[in-house]
Amino acid sequence: MTEVKIQKVPTTDEKTLPVFAGFEEIMSRIRRRAYELCTSRGFGEGAALDDWLAAEREICWPAAEMLDKEDHYLLEIALTGFEPGDLEVTATPAELIVKAVHESKREPDAARKGEGERSEFERTEVWRRVEFPARVVVDKVTASFRNGLLKVVAPKAVAPTQKPRKVEIQVAA
Repeated sequence: MTEVKIQKVPTTDEKTLPVFAGFEEIMSRIRRRAYELCTSRGFGEGAALDDWLAAEREICWPAAEMLDKEDHYLLEIALTGFEPGDLEVTATPAELIVKAVHESKREPDAARKGEGERSEFERTEVWRRVEFPARVVVDKVTASFRNGLLKVVAPKAVAPTQKPRKVEIQVAA
């Protein structure tokens, strides 16, 4: 398994990295596409979420799964066709953003030349953002990549094994 470098942002207020602006641009494209899907079928009730999810998948969203373990979250994202160097992972205490960009310039060879030639192998870009249900310890987030699957382990900031405790209320005399 190959370790993946993670940009670690210690607070949720610090959104100065370019990845945050890039993600906002992607979200704007998803909103526009979801609106287009909604208007093309009519504004009936009950399908807005389906339109949003379809727009996400169409534009850039790879499949993902997040498991809530006792002391950490395990996030797996399918990134088939990408290499570890193609990945940019950014973690904050509240979210994880993954950007994967793969550029593959294919030179036409003599056997493949012809009219109407085209290639869809030039550039692939996907994004995925996941909000954690609870805060995580950013400094301890790790990521690994093998066979097209990115695995991220994000330790929870407060261990759920801590039991609630009764707090005595002091009464002033």
